[in-house]
Amino acid sequence: MDTTIALLVGIAFLAGLMDAAVGGGGLIQIPGIFSFLPNHTPAVLFGTNKFASICGTATAAREYIKKIKVPWRLILPTALLAFIFSYLGAKVVTYIPVAWMKPAILVLLIVIGIYTFIKKDFGRLHTERALTHKDLYIGMLIGASIGFYDGIFGPGTGSFLTFLFIRIYAFDFLHATAAAKVVNLATNFAALSFFIPSGNILWAFAIPMAISNIFGGFVGARLAILGGAKVLRICFLCLMCILISKFAYDLFFMA
Repeated sequence: MDTTIALLVGIAFLAGLMDAAVGGGGLIQIPGIFSFLPNHTPAVLFGTNKFASICGTATAAREYIKKIKVPWRLILPTALLAFIFSYLGAKVVTYIPVAWMKPAILVLLIVIGIYTFIKKDFGRLHTERALTHKDLYIGMLIGASIGFYDGIFGPGTGSFLTFLFIRIYAFDFLHATAAAKVVNLATNFAALSFFIPSGNILWAFAIPMAISNIFGGFVGARLAILGGAKVLRICFLCLMCILISKFAYDLFFMA
C-alpha cells in the first residue's frame, strides 16, 4: 500500500502541475488511479480523483487570482451556472450514452486545434472592454453547457473554457486560463457534492494525493504566469494534440 500511495502521490503532482499550467491533468491522474487501484468501483475512483484534483485547482486558481485581474462580473455567474449544470449532468449521466458524444467531441477538438494553430495571434493579446448584458448571458450559457458536459463526461473541460474565453471575450491565454480555473473549481465542487455524501472517496489515498496536487498546482501556475501567453499557447496546442490522439484512439481502437 505504501508503494501504491507513493506512486499515486507522484502522479498527482504531475497532474496538478499540468492542469494548473494548461489543463488536462485528468489525462495523467485518472489512468494512474485506475491502474493502481483496480479493485474499486469507478465511482469511488472518480470521487478520489475529484477530491485530489479540486485541491490543486483551488491552489492554481488562487495563484492566478493574485497575479491576474479576473472579470468577476462575468466569471461568478458563469461559475454558478457551471456548478448547477455540472451537478445535473452527474445526476443524468446514467441516462445518456456517452459513446454518442465521443465523435462530436473529437471533431470539436480538431477544429479548435486547427483554428488555434492557424490564427497565430490567437490568445497572444489581452483586450479589456466593458461587458454588456449580452456578454453576461453568453457567459452563463457557456457555464451551463460546459458544466453539464463536465458532469456527464469531463475530458477537455478546461480546454473548451479557455478557447471560448479567448474567442468570445478576446482574453489572452493567461487571463483565459485564470478564468477557466475558477469555473472549473465550481464544476469540481458540484461533483464532490455528490461523491462525498455517497461515500465514494478513498480518503487514505485522496488526502496524500490532494496535498501533492496542491504543490503541483502551485508550481504549474507559477510557471504559467512566468511563461506568459506565448508559452501557454504552445502548451495549449500540445494539449490539443494529446486530447485528439486520446479521443481518436478510444474511438477507433477501444470500441
